[in-house]
Amino acid sequence: MSDNSRLDDLAELETPPPLPRLSALLRPHRLVIIAVAVALLVLMAVKMRWDWLPEYAGMLVTGLWVTVLLLIASTVLGLLMAIPLGLAQASGPVYLAWPARVFCTIIRGTPLLLQLWLLYYGLGSLFPGIPGIRQSFIWPYLREAWPYGLLALTLSYAGYEGEVMRGAFAGVPNGELEAAKAYGMGRFTMLRRIWLPRALHRALPTLAGETVVQLKSTPLVATITVVDLYSVVGDIRQSTYLTYEPLLFLAFLYLCLTGILVSIFRYYEKKIPTRGR
Repeated sequence: MSDNSRLDDLAELETPPPLPRLSALLRPHRLVIIAVAVALLVLMAVKMRWDWLPEYAGMLVTGLWVTVLLLIASTVLGLLMAIPLGLAQASGPVYLAWPARVFCTIIRGTPLLLQLWLLYYGLGSLFPGIPGIRQSFIWPYLREAWPYGLLALTLSYAGYEGEVMRGAFAGVPNGELEAAKAYGMGRFTMLRRIWLPRALHRALPTLAGETVVQLKSTPLVATITVVDLYSVVGDIRQSTYLTYEPLLFLAFLYLCLTGILVSIFRYYEKKIPTRGR
């Protein structure tokens, strides 16, 4: 055996074994955060009033259901709009690319609250003056506030995600698209099997963040009388004359919803094949 080999063996024997890595939750800074959170929860449970929860539990469940429905419906419909908006900007003809770009610019450049009020107080006030609307089957829906809230949230999500999908479509390597053409795939087949899945994979982390932002935008529908979770908590505050307890409980519910959303998106992100796996 050579001297170099002996020296290598001695170095391996003298090197101490690596220390086991701490679990993510057992790291010192996270332990401090967990301890502070537990202390705050105990303090709130002992020092604050929570006897109103059983009485208003039904209202809270109803408001939570409305918030979740608005979130799911607006994100699904908004994503279905965002895909053609992004595709038109990435590779569409000028007569499709420019309207899509103008739509995304207007939506991203104006406040969501302004868009919501323009739809509800502006567009909604025009329908009663149109002959035949009151006798049509859509009048029971047009007189409600939630369709305008859903439309505003959907258009807002579509405007932001349309720009995200534009970058995602443009970021797909041309080599993959050229290979699909070489295999004889048509444009629709290539879009369905190669381009769209790869673009969604690239956009998924951004979609997760935008969906969380969408959740935090849903309380704005309370300004047009939609009884969502935020609106219910506002009624509870007026009825019980309590300030902090209902708001803290509202924050807790939104934190739980955010945690669920982040967990769902991270689960699907781990399913995406990446280099090195």
